[in-house]
Amino acid sequence: MTARTTTGNESWDAFWAEVSGARTETIRGIEVQVPRDIPFGFEERVGELSTSSAREDIAELITALFGPDVFDAWADAGMGYYELLTVLTWGMAQASGTDMSFAEAYQAVKELDSEGKAQSPPNRAARRAQSKPTGGPSKPTSRASTASTRKRSAG
Repeated sequence: MTARTTTGNESWDAFWAEVSGARTETIRGIEVQVPRDIPFGFEERVGELSTSSAREDIAELITALFGPDVFDAWADAGMGYYELLTVLTWGMAQASGTDMSFAEAYQAVKELDSEGKAQSPPNRAARRAQSKPTGGPSKPTSRASTASTRKRSAG
């Protein structure tokens, strides 16, 4: 069976925009495309970065969902950390096919924060403490592999 198209010679981009209902949203004065699909490897990357509040890690996730330069434009527009988490939550829901409102995304961020699962940005002392070694001794992997053998005297 042959697939039927409306124009006959449409491009993939035009077809996908029609099928996925491409739309835009203005967030902090920046018009962005509403995410329509989760990029490959995105969910794993979110898991890997879930405890990070480093600017470049958040920028990586925002870029994957909303495109290049969006993170910097939002930062320049004065967007704060919890706003970014809210927009990221909203964008992830949209990309996975859930039509979540901004209010619902904000509520989800607040709930995660109250459960201690949303990480607030660490202050200077906390960042320094994270980079310091604990100073504790390491444990041997196996006594058999690290023990020395006794040599018998020839006497």
